[in-house]
Amino acid sequence: MSRRNPIDDIEQVFERMNRELANIGEGFEPRGRGGVNVDVLSRDGEIVVVADLPGFTSEDIDVSLVDRELTITAEASDETETAVDDESVQVHRRERHARSVERRLRLPEDVVEAETTAEYEHGVLTVTLPTLESETVEGTTIDVN
Repeated sequence: MSRRNPIDDIEQVFERMNRELANIGEGFEPRGRGGVNVDVLSRDGEIVVVADLPGFTSEDIDVSLVDRELTITAEASDETETAVDDESVQVHRRERHARSVERRLRLPEDVVEAETTAEYEHGVLTVTLPTLESETVEGTTIDVN
């Protein structure tokens, strides 16, 4: 009869716990990286990035492009306050809500930064980035001696 090694049993318990904890942690991840769901499309010499940004205005949104990295940032704050004209009334609650999201994307190819455009309508940001025209390179033949 073979004897069981208690160390092996403990290692199996820890491995099972690690797997379970990893599965639980996935449930807490926000939908889409960075809290902004995006589609990235290539069509007719341009890259189009469509980002869902509901609840923001165009003034809340910043779009920047450095090298081949597109950054979309949106920040907004709302403040609700009950107007009180009577000095004998004490305000017990004021509500403020601030939210911000950011998404960074590495573009699949080089773009013409100066010709990039962005439009925001009905909670959807569309960034159109014209791609660089790739010149056909003939190449060079290298002689082997």
